[in-house]
Amino acid sequence: MALKTKPFDIAEHLNSPEEIRIFLQEVAASGDESDFIHALNTAARAMGMTEVAKKAGVTRTSLYKSLAEDGNPQFTTISKVIKALGCKLTIA
Repeated sequence: MALKTKPFDIAEHLNSPEEIRIFLQEVAASGDESDFIHALNTAARAMGMTEVAKKAGVTRTSLYKSLAEDGNPQFTTISKVIKALGCKLTIA
């Protein structure tokens, strides 16, 4: 009998605000815009979508839609999510 394996989900391994920050920094440095949106989705799931949505001042449903693979979030949404995750957007 073959065992079903669950797909790897990095969100299950981001256990602290520091790990989330490092993860987002890595993606921002090495990925493109869609990679970063996907990383925000992952980080929000790691922290809890409901909590992130509440802190960002958006509904959980709209957060899921904005950060979905085919989502197209506005900059204000991205900014609010970054802040809700305990991070800040900086230009270096």
